[in-house]
Amino acid sequence: MAVFDLFSKRQKKLRGQVPDVYQYDNIDDRLKVQIVHIIRDSIGIECNYNNETNDAYRLIHEILCKEYGVFSLNTNTRSNMEAVFNSFLSNNDNEQCLDVIELSFRIINRHVRDNWWHFQNATGVKQDPDSAIQELNDRFKESGVGYQFESGEIIRIDSKVIHSEVVKPVLALLGTAKEYNGANDEFLKAHEHYRHGRHKECLVECLKAFESLMKGICQKNSWTYDKNGTSKALINVCFEKGLIPPYLQSQFSSLRSLLESGTPTIRNKEGGHGQGTEVTKVPEYLASYVLHLTATNMLFLANCQLNKA
Repeated sequence: MAVFDLFSKRQKKLRGQVPDVYQYDNIDDRLKVQIVHIIRDSIGIECNYNNETNDAYRLIHEILCKEYGVFSLNTNTRSNMEAVFNSFLSNNDNEQCLDVIELSFRIINRHVRDNWWHFQNATGVKQDPDSAIQELNDRFKESGVGYQFESGEIIRIDSKVIHSEVVKPVLALLGTAKEYNGANDEFLKAHEHYRHGRHKECLVECLKAFESLMKGICQKNSWTYDKNGTSKALINVCFEKGLIPPYLQSQFSSLRSLLESGTPTIRNKEGGHGQGTEVTKVPEYLASYVLHLTATNMLFLANCQLNKA
């Protein structure tokens, strides 16, 4: 279902009462209720004859119970759907709320999509998986909550422009070839570490993703490369094999320097080696910078390969 631009929303925009900076620590009650509507409109309402719907809610409930080490999310409920929704609506733990959202939309994105012929006629179903995911992301933006559901995961975003112009396109490109599976997995892990404040681990996964993408490009082109080679060695292969367009080769020194001194250097200095006797802490702003720098470099190289092909 589309997000409607109601009169009250327009008036708030005119008065400047809409969030212009993302926050990450509070999913308010209004947004929670909107998300429950989306899930219910996509999976349906539990009843005696909605077997696919019932199984989907049972799966969500059972996974969460096992992971949290409890027998039920809510003991005063009559169904799995009620247990999930009631727990979600009353829970003040932001990360656990994101668990419910991510798991529910993974079910929508995979199970409901794959079995749409069963779900589309189920009681309460009003929207397909694509429109459900789009509405979730729109609701996040509308509420000023800095998360999006992309590539099957909830990822944190800091800038609307960088996310729409860099992060989202690179995730789409990484999903186009099996050779990029490793890079895709590592880039998503970097986002997961970043969302949970594990900034050193974020830097490590960023470099892995950057290197894995170059290895994937080498494999796609049957280029010889050292499987244990450093990012610098892999960048050399990409340049020597003409991956970079000729008109950019005139900028050879500066472009090579940018690629070599970006993600790899920061990772090596801040997160890649033993920290010695003093505990080092990677600040959030540095992790954010590296995450987006990695995405920019990966998008550039992936697009070079795409245009080369």
